[in-house]
Amino acid sequence: MYVWARFARVAATTKSRGRYNLGSVSTLTFRCLPTDIDFNLHLNNARYMMLADLGRIDIFLRSGLWALARERRWAPMLGGLQTVFAREIRLWRRFEVMSSLETWEGTAVIGRHRFVLDDGTTAAIILTTAGIYDRRGRRFVPIGDLVCLLGHDASPRPLTEVESAFVASHGMLRSLAKAGN
Repeated sequence: MYVWARFARVAATTKSRGRYNLGSVSTLTFRCLPTDIDFNLHLNNARYMMLADLGRIDIFLRSGLWALARERRWAPMLGGLQTVFAREIRLWRRFEVMSSLETWEGTAVIGRHRFVLDDGTTAAIILTTAGIYDRRGRRFVPIGDLVCLLGHDASPRPLTEVESAFVASHGMLRSLAKAGN
């Protein structure tokens, strides 16, 4: 239930937080609740992923992607992610999830979710790769086309060294999974 309550809050506050534009950051504020913790009394590993999902959903809603995807029967799909935990988020601690679309290449977009404690310290970073699947066309939508459909005139920036390493690692692991190993 706690997941749906948080989702409802994100959806209900979409309009009041304004449109998401490429290059900006979606910031959602949370508190680490008793339903979020593990035996160490801090935010459990799976909860980071769920909260990052909410950051992506916020971007989808505020950018217009959600409505466009529903209209065209497209499905946003996460390809993979990599997480680094730097500091713990203890029970009752306030924190923000700062989500952004960093860049794209072909049909894949690189996203970033930074978990920031109330004192400004980064607790974790999640990098994601995702795409938009066109069910009718049975293909992934080129992100450049999607950017234009959403009314932006933007080009992707080159991948950073960290993003390039993430994409390479993701590609190798994906190949391993597809080979059945």
